[in-house]
Amino acid sequence: MIRRLIAIFAVAGLVLQGSAALAAAEFKIVTAFERGTYIEIGRNLSDLIAPQADISLEVMPSAGSGENVRRLRYEHGVKLAIVQSDVFQAFLDQAANGNASARDMIRPLRVVMPLYDTEMYFIVRQDSPMNYIHDIRGARINASELGSGTALSAATLYRMMFGTPIPEANVSYLSNEEGLVKLTTDKSVDVVAVNAGQPAKILVDMKPEARKLIKLLKFDPTHPASQEALKIYSTGTVHASIYPNLLTEDVPALAVKAYLVTYDYNLKPIEIYLRRFARSLCENFSTLQEKGHPKWREVDLALPELSRGWLYYAPTAYELRACIAGKSARNTWPRTTPVASDCSQQAQILGLCRGR
Repeated sequence: MIRRLIAIFAVAGLVLQGSAALAAAEFKIVTAFERGTYIEIGRNLSDLIAPQADISLEVMPSAGSGENVRRLRYEHGVKLAIVQSDVFQAFLDQAANGNASARDMIRPLRVVMPLYDTEMYFIVRQDSPMNYIHDIRGARINASELGSGTALSAATLYRMMFGTPIPEANVSYLSNEEGLVKLTTDKSVDVVAVNAGQPAKILVDMKPEARKLIKLLKFDPTHPASQEALKIYSTGTVHASIYPNLLTEDVPALAVKAYLVTYDYNLKPIEIYLRRFARSLCENFSTLQEKGHPKWREVDLALPELSRGWLYYAPTAYELRACIAGKSARNTWPRTTPVASDCSQQAQILGLCRGR
């Protein structure tokens, strides 16, 4: 009887051990607004990539890239984030300028891989005299919520184009939806800035009547103010075929690169799961491009040289490079064609102003 009980307990122990071995790691990824593109990209990673890596990946909405950097750094369970390149660079710049909070936040963060270019939309009323992005100087701008990538982009772009921050009396930090209501009703806003990879849900969902109310500003790369913007941002095109209810022709635009980012983990269990995630991302990349958001078709499965001060996460970089090198040619996909004077506008948007 004793031997039988020992055998039963031994079998039960093996079963429990096997169940533990099969349990998926519970990770989180922070993205952006519920109606944005980043959250769709996060859901694709959760549904199509994470399960093959034995990861249960919870997709978390957020205010955007600035908030994502903070949550990745400090929030329990957040292991991945989607971050705009200009936001990442802004933290590095603030750190280089002696901001200890920025230094502590950005120093241990690492890039998994570059993603795609996110289009930048500047929306005005249909009867507005503004037609180009360089016309927004002095306008009342809704830059989206504090902590969002859009807010940082709007502030950075304005400063680069006009050599000065957006006047505090002229900037608001409402959600995109609230900003559009203000734009078209009480007209207390002149420009609504939105960053979203196309197709952007907030624009796709608009009805044909929207064309009578709003229009998108064009980007003129030949204008003197535009030359400064191109030192950080790239040119893009907002396609009328994607937004037929809003556009009758394509609109030249600006774009900013998005990155998949993690922390410089040296804990072996987390490192192992992130290695598995990177391997799954590579091996199932064609599935992402076939079944995921259309923006995946603009992503290169590659690890190009990063800007100065940026680093790849070594374990995932190793896995991706090994997988990319081993992939056959038939599995590669081509790329388709109010603030105090001691606290800058950038630092406020990044949430680096203590007590503000």
